[in-house]
Amino acid sequence: MATADSTPGEDTQVMKGTSAVAKGVAAIDPDVISAYPITPQTGVVEKLSEIVADGDIDSEFIKVDSEFNAASTCIGASAAGARAFSATSSQGLKLMSEPLFTAAGHRLPIVMAVANRSLSGPLSIWADHTDCFAERDGGMMQFHAEDVQEAIDHVLLSFKVAEQVNLPALSNFDGFILTHVQEPANIPTEAEVSEFLPPRDPAYTLDPSDPATMGAYARPEHWTEARYEVQAALEDARDVWTDAVEEFDDVFGRDYTEYDGMIDTYRADDAETVIVALGSICGTIRGVIDEMRADGELVGLVRPRVHRPFPAEQLRDALSGAHQVAVLTKENSQGFESALASEIKSALYHAEHQPPMKTYILGMAGRDVTSEDIKAIVADAETATDVMDFSESESWPQLREDIISGGI
Repeated sequence: MATADSTPGEDTQVMKGTSAVAKGVAAIDPDVISAYPITPQTGVVEKLSEIVADGDIDSEFIKVDSEFNAASTCIGASAAGARAFSATSSQGLKLMSEPLFTAAGHRLPIVMAVANRSLSGPLSIWADHTDCFAERDGGMMQFHAEDVQEAIDHVLLSFKVAEQVNLPALSNFDGFILTHVQEPANIPTEAEVSEFLPPRDPAYTLDPSDPATMGAYARPEHWTEARYEVQAALEDARDVWTDAVEEFDDVFGRDYTEYDGMIDTYRADDAETVIVALGSICGTIRGVIDEMRADGELVGLVRPRVHRPFPAEQLRDALSGAHQVAVLTKENSQGFESALASEIKSALYHAEHQPPMKTYILGMAGRDVTSEDIKAIVADAETATDVMDFSESESWPQLREDIISGGI
């Protein structure tokens, strides 16, 4: 479980992850919700459709005929000054890729809940992080939740930060593992949200009474500067996120402020072997760490909560005492290694201490990751060398040799 307290109480409900995220969005009461169903995200927009139909919020709920149009609807709404929300997963996120790149370039603070799921082919409906990592270079902020409470809270934080830096945000939570689990979660009230998230006040909008052009054709002498400004806004988002999590703690009483809110750690201060991982797998890792600690093995966890902007400085600090690092990741930058591992290595390149690191790609397309799998990885990580290379045979610990074709 994450560091924030979601202990059952009078304001806590036990519910499915998609319903919990939908209720968190409802507390925000966005102006526009665009919806197209896809497993395992469908429950988010389905629940929101019920809430809108019951008259509990004033949002304009727009049913569209594809994910491309869902993102495009959000672009039009946001450009006109509205607060816009949508949700998607996997192939749907890929169909949104073109308009989401546009949204970043147009500096539109659209927020989307992404129920992470593998990409085809072969077809799979199960969870991993290939979908969100495929969008990491688009200029969208990305946050990863470990549990249902954090999935709700990240949506609120996404709006808070997105509307200050004028960039879209992907609030990631693992498909099925978090979307369909029943967990206790505190649903924010409209009064709390109003205190934390003021009405959107955009500097520029499309207004028929004052015609202007947004997203015009850019010649070579202008395009580079436009993308640089997206990069600069992502850099600015670091400090904005840090301020937002501090204010979030004041309003909601849930503390995400460790390491500027960018990463979360568990028993990592004196750890010799540090595991780095994203999302829901970290709950299992915490249990394994407690078991191994009871046997005298100094193991800890470092979990990036924020992936874009990348928490390089915080990772350097958190890994400064590690003897070796094991990066557990549910994605692979095909043709090389894990994108996450490559980024961590880059972040550590100029660090005073560069711990040996090994990469482990596992849990793809929902394959179960057991406590024994993690214990075996910790043992193997102790063989890491300063080369920090990527080995096909060692870095795919769950490969089944009996079903590998053997090549082209």
